[in-house]
Amino acid sequence: MSDTAAEAESTDPGLQSRFPTAYTILFLLIILVAVLTWIIPAGQYDRVMNEDVGREVAVPETYKTVEANPQGPIDVLLAPIAGFYDPDSYAANAIDVALFVLLLGGFLGVVNATGAIDTGIRSAMRAMEGREIWMVPILMTLFAIGGTTYGMAEETLAFYAILLPVVLRAGYDAVTGVAIILIGAGIGVLGSTINPFATIIAADAASIPFTNGIILRFVLLIGGLGICVAYVMRYAALVKADNQRSVVAKQWQAHDRHFLRGNGEETADDALTGTQKVILIVFAGTFVAMIWGVSTQEWWMARMGALFLGSAIVIGLIGRLGEKKLTGAFVDGARDLLGVALVIGLARGIVVIMEQGLIADTILHASAQTLGDLSSIAFISTMFAIEVGMSFFVPSSSGLAVLSMPILAPLADFAGVGRDLVVTAYQSANGLVNLINPTFAVVIGGLAIGRVSYDRWIVFIWPLLLILTVFIMGTLAVGAWLGTGGVA
Repeated sequence: MSDTAAEAESTDPGLQSRFPTAYTILFLLIILVAVLTWIIPAGQYDRVMNEDVGREVAVPETYKTVEANPQGPIDVLLAPIAGFYDPDSYAANAIDVALFVLLLGGFLGVVNATGAIDTGIRSAMRAMEGREIWMVPILMTLFAIGGTTYGMAEETLAFYAILLPVVLRAGYDAVTGVAIILIGAGIGVLGSTINPFATIIAADAASIPFTNGIILRFVLLIGGLGICVAYVMRYAALVKADNQRSVVAKQWQAHDRHFLRGNGEETADDALTGTQKVILIVFAGTFVAMIWGVSTQEWWMARMGALFLGSAIVIGLIGRLGEKKLTGAFVDGARDLLGVALVIGLARGIVVIMEQGLIADTILHASAQTLGDLSSIAFISTMFAIEVGMSFFVPSSSGLAVLSMPILAPLADFAGVGRDLVVTAYQSANGLVNLINPTFAVVIGGLAIGRVSYDRWIVFIWPLLLILTVFIMGTLAVGAWLGTGGVA
């Protein structure tokens, strides 16, 4: 089937016409931010290299207005291209993520060509019959552990194509599969404890040990995970009982055709061959190797991409696909995820426009001025709100940390709260926003792979966002109250 990310989201043309595709949404956001560069005054902080963080950080009290650099139509067209490889940016470059996605697609195309996944899924579903719901808490907990320890984010893109067929075969919908991965890892990042790309960088930029405030972060992690698991389990149970309760009910058949190849019914006599068993062992081992490499060997997208390329070749040889079928399956699989790769560049283009337009520091400076002489609880609540707003423009946890912490963390000294609470407010705000952030490649990429349109995702997740916001702000308020000896 044709396989751009925005295609075949529904069999109902009217549904597609009522809400624009991810490409249109992101391009309109690029235009909006470009318009803001004509309205918001340009300004910059001085920056110095912080060797511990490995990046330049802003110097407090050095903000100054500079000559404006408003972004025009040519800049808007160049932004998605620069989004792939711009080296002078707060956010991570997108080209390595996009290439990784294409190599991942090729790997999955080769595995699918052997038939091992389809047969394995049918076997697993027969073994789990009646207990499928337990996939939700188990897998969400595992993804949350990855999020809280090493900031698992882009790596999750590798798991959608594996998990979604399993979830659909179990009687749930694509949104359930996307939620298990995106919310599971996301709540881990929101409640980061030792995440080097969020907590440790932010704490260093705030000039405090990263262990300060770790108990409160554990509260956010455990409490938030409990809330999210309960929410997703309840939704999954409702969908299984009546698939018309699904927020993507009109896309059910399209998802079935894509993820299950239209093979929704189980076949009792399906059994894995010896070759397919070996292929599944290599398949699983590839993901184990990826997790090991990222968490202990500092692997990033290039090495992960090389791992999937090598594994695709090995699996093709084991499955005796032959040279033409192997390369054909790899190219077809990469083509399936080409739309995802393009979406990632578009998402980064928004950040490029904001940085080239020199309005990022102006927004930060205005935020710092807003805090003023607030009480401790009002201060931390406002800090959380500021970080929520900035997260839409700077989705990268490390980028937001080095941008905002040197400026905002010292303000905690005047409010009588610990700087660690500012770090916690930053990471929880960034983690919350990145569950829906259209400028975050992990959100847009995950939804594209799962073939869940952005508006349907918002319909599903908005009540959970409200619950999490109340929980986070309540936790931060208690932290501020305790930190000031019970004086608000």
